[in-house]
Amino acid sequence: MFLSAHQVRVRYAETDQMGYVYYGRYADFYEVGRTEMIRKLGFTYREFEEAGIMMPVREIKIRYFKPARYDDLLTIKTSLKTLPGARITFHYEVFNEQAKLLNTGEVTLVFIGDQSRRPVRAPEKLLQALQPFFT
Repeated sequence: MFLSAHQVRVRYAETDQMGYVYYGRYADFYEVGRTEMIRKLGFTYREFEEAGIMMPVREIKIRYFKPARYDDLLTIKTSLKTLPGARITFHYEVFNEQAKLLNTGEVTLVFIGDQSRRPVRAPEKLLQALQPFFT
């Protein structure tokens, strides 16, 4: 398993009239988590795209427990529980500053060729970077 953590502070624009983080913003937080995880592995989305690989979202699951609020410092824990094939599934846990679990989620992306728009295998360099965490 590979685990990464990243913190974000809730901005006013991310909240609703009740002062809670708007439910759809959690997908944005997940994107921050997976982007930073990929960066920790030494890659960027841009590199994948320049190599002809796109990563559209196939499925997203979100479960809410407690609301996040304006100015909360959130910790987004992102993990990969299995090595990717043509798909990669990221698992998320979002905590507040008191270490209370606010939210969990999963996002599955598919590796596709930018020209064919057909599924392809995960980039070999990514698999090599992840392999030590799954032995």
